[in-house]
Amino acid sequence: MADKLALVTGASSGIGYWLAKELAGRGYDLVVCSSGARLNSAVSDFESKGVDVTEISADLSTRDGVKKLWEGFTALGRPLDIACLNAGVGVGGLFAETDLDEELKMIELNCTGTVHLAKLVVLHMMPLNAGRILFTASIAGEMVAPREAVYAATKAFDLSFAHSLRYELRDTGITVTALQPGPTDTDFFHRAGMDDTEVGSKGKSESKPEDVAKQGIDALLAGDDHVYSASLKTKVEGMVANLIPGNAKAAMHEKMARPNSEK
Repeated sequence: MADKLALVTGASSGIGYWLAKELAGRGYDLVVCSSGARLNSAVSDFESKGVDVTEISADLSTRDGVKKLWEGFTALGRPLDIACLNAGVGVGGLFAETDLDEELKMIELNCTGTVHLAKLVVLHMMPLNAGRILFTASIAGEMVAPREAVYAATKAFDLSFAHSLRYELRDTGITVTALQPGPTDTDFFHRAGMDDTEVGSKGKSESKPEDVAKQGIDALLAGDDHVYSASLKTKVEGMVANLIPGNAKAAMHEKMARPNSEK
């Protein structure tokens, strides 16, 4: 396994951190990327697993950031076995009240940057006729999500893109898997300005990021098309998502995402 290499974006914290740690524990050398200051301390955790780690600090919401990451990877001169396209952010609140610049930046990272990097990854893997790609989508991508309207739309984009790309590559040696976590105990909701909500205070405790990551990597290596993770509640919600009327899904999400101070 020592010659295997995996790329993980958004690896400094949360699900991305645990995806990288899970892969390191399975013997994969790593290329890890984040724009945050925490990446350096995370790298030592990954290296403790006895693998080589290349650290690249880059803002993947920009074309220059994606280019910087890819140039850092190609300088290694190694084939890429796994790519975990995980970097993403959220913005919470009513659309009429949220900050437009924050939402456009989120779209640039969650959608534009993901497509840009995926293009480079696929073009790299095609001549090898081998590789595995994991997109971190969300169960929110199948929900009606008031107070996270733009975020959920970005994850619906990621999910559709992953499924479509998987079909396009069905006759190659490249597999594509969508990871669809529900609320998870990370700092996602804090960064999205949703601490004072049911989902941001209590709901996120339903799933641990290390469990989400393990189930994601298990599904990736099995060649599965997607996986709901990690809590039983998330798995059930995912399975019945398309059976619930839109208004009912919206009311459920609104209850979780509304600030407690407004209840």
